Amino acid sequence: MKLHHAHASPFARKVMACAILRGIEGRIEIIVTDPHASPAELLQDNPLSKVPTLVADDGRPIFDSRVICEYLDTVGEAVPLFPPTGSLARLAAQIRHALADGIMDAAVARRMRFGKPMDDTRLAYVARQKAAVERGLAAMEADPPQGLSDIGAVATACALGYLDFRFADEPWRAGHPRLADWFAEVSRLPALARTAPPG
Repeated sequence: MKLHHAHASPFARKVMACAILRGIEGRIEIIVTDPHASPAELLQDNPLSKVPTLVADDGRPIFDSRVICEYLDTVGEAVPLFPPTGSLARLAAQIRHALADGIMDAAVARRMRFGKPMDDTRLAYVARQKAAVERGLAAMEADPPQGLSDIGAVATACALGYLDFRFADEPWRAGHPRLADWFAEVSRLPALARTAPPG
């Protein structure tokens, strides 16, 4: 397998964290990719020019981190990160996964506005994204994950790591102590320690 990857992407980090937890990271060739440059090799595998994009052993391109993570859950012999289809545990994990991805989407959208001219419409957009992150953190604090045993927990950790990476001047821990304690505990695990963004 090969993975178009950007070290700063929280979605690419989520994929690699899943691969480590599944014990299959050694089977994945990392191709460091700048999706904003739309390199030909990425476009060949993903017409949307986005990372992460995985190319399976049979040559099939798989894109969107949610789809990739679910695919990786079928590779290897480790305990699945996606609970059984139709179970309440799966529903809970997928809801947490969607919440974390939403926080990452909002945070990345804010990050993409850095250094650009801001009119009232753009300021309102940035404020809306920031408010979404704040509400998402409050929901996570009310029901933090347990350990790093499912896809919802993995995505949550990657979302919090991205906030630390890109928005260190907006500390979130003081207002979310349960979430902060959980994140401190799981951040030491190899799946997160080895995939932390640069810097």
